Amino acid sequence: MAYLFLTDDEEIFVDNTFDPEGGENAVIIQPGICEIPTQPLATGPTLYKMVNAPSGMTLIPVSCEFTVAVSPGEDPDVIVEDEHAHATDEAWKAFTAQGEEIKIGGTPAFVQGPEFPEGTNWQLLLQLDSANLPFYVNFGDAGVGYAFLSEDGTRGKFLWQGL
Repeated sequence: MAYLFLTDDEEIFVDNTFDPEGGENAVIIQPGICEIPTQPLATGPTLYKMVNAPSGMTLIPVSCEFTVAVSPGEDPDVIVEDEHAHATDEAWKAFTAQGEEIKIGGTPAFVQGPEFPEGTNWQLLLQLDSANLPFYVNFGDAGVGYAFLSEDGTRGKFLWQGL
């Protein structure tokens, strides 16, 4: 089980949510190793979508829940910037075509180029395209979020990239 937490504030801008070491996001893996202090709370902030207020003049947040429908697929290998010049047209098209996806596992389709958390081999756990989510999240301009799982499966990290 993996839980993703991201700092959000409607009133002020929160910096460093994009940084896996910035302290403004967390991926908790259970069972696993929790590297951050936690509090035993049964409830707290949750997903929300923005809807028109009754006045129709503003948007307001409304809590929401969603079910995930999963279907199998295949991803191309990661093509890092150094390899782009040597990749075939077919390989490059396959790699870039999988960019605007919400997916579990597979090859990350980085918006700004390959960026993994520091340390050993991290595997993509989840990719979220903010433009295609049924709830509100701020990953910058046309941003994509990436949750990663450590090689031993006990730790998680999150980062996002935007245009």
